[in-house]
Amino acid sequence: MRPLRVGRAGAWLKKSVLVSLAAVLPLGASIGAAVPAQAAFNPAAFDFWVDSSMGPIKSRIIRAADGNTNRVVYVLDGQRARGDLNGWEIETNIPAALANANINVVMPVGGPSSFYADWIGPSTFLGIPTGSGPSGSSSGSSMTGSSGWQETLGKVNTYKWETFLTQNLKNALRDRLGFSPVNNGIFGLSMGGSAALTLAAYHADQFNYAGSFSGYLNISAPGMREAMRVAMISAGGYNIDAMAPPWGPQWLRMDPFVFAPQLKANNTRLWVAAGSALPQAGDINSPMDVIQGMPLEALALVNTRAFQVRMATLGYQNVTYSFPAAGIHNWANWEAEANRMIPDMSAHIG
Repeated sequence: MRPLRVGRAGAWLKKSVLVSLAAVLPLGASIGAAVPAQAAFNPAAFDFWVDSSMGPIKSRIIRAADGNTNRVVYVLDGQRARGDLNGWEIETNIPAALANANINVVMPVGGPSSFYADWIGPSTFLGIPTGSGPSGSSSGSSMTGSSGWQETLGKVNTYKWETFLTQNLKNALRDRLGFSPVNNGIFGLSMGGSAALTLAAYHADQFNYAGSFSGYLNISAPGMREAMRVAMISAGGYNIDAMAPPWGPQWLRMDPFVFAPQLKANNTRLWVAAGSALPQAGDINSPMDVIQGMPLEALALVNTRAFQVRMATLGYQNVTYSFPAAGIHNWANWEAEANRMIPDMSAHIG
């Protein structure tokens, strides 16, 4: 196989992003699960509340089957993250599979459109918040249990998810449950996949393993910021300008394509995946599943392939790439990918 020339890859990337963007924007689709789901409460999990500058935030915890406290993984949601349960618990059996693999599971709840980042200010449009509670204040993860425009978190206050995950939650897990604060794993889908790589890049002691499924790993590519803008308005009415100014230091800090050398310097073990954007048997529950899921996954695939080229130019090999022949932007794809990843992650954390 001939090596892919970076110049040619760049031209291909720009064309592919613009084509995918043209398909996505008319839909008002969100970068996250394409179809709303029904809650599937796991009785083995328990609520774990931690105070933060955003208010009280809930996570759902499942202890490892063998009772160890050294093997811990954080499981991140997609852009339509709800306020009652994490999408992985709602949609998949992955949390139970992780616990059965003797891994403690930490599922943060809430944070729609947050990208699990520390934002520069509350999300408003022309200074007007798009969500408010009965008293005009946030109630943390307990707010509404949905990702509609009525959400208050990140609007009446400022999203500080990176701080929460790497300080408030990490320390509470250590102090109250005895969980190890080092050599943890982290993975997520879509928004959560991008965030998993970001958190691992800048918090190497806490996370030595990171997985991205259908992540947006080249967010400074042409058209990506506006695609994200549309998605964030759709997924809760959030303003991307409150997250980070365009192409400034804070924005570039969030771009895996840009901070890839930091992952190499950390020698972070990575699992990076995206589907082909071609539907498989379980993907076609309704025409809208395919209409939304195909272009979103195509965009994720373009981003992920660009990231793969970037890592190749750095000579980084401590990574597994997975590009299955079928799979659109949906939970069936992500659940299958997580099952493929679990043995590798299990061998590298703790």
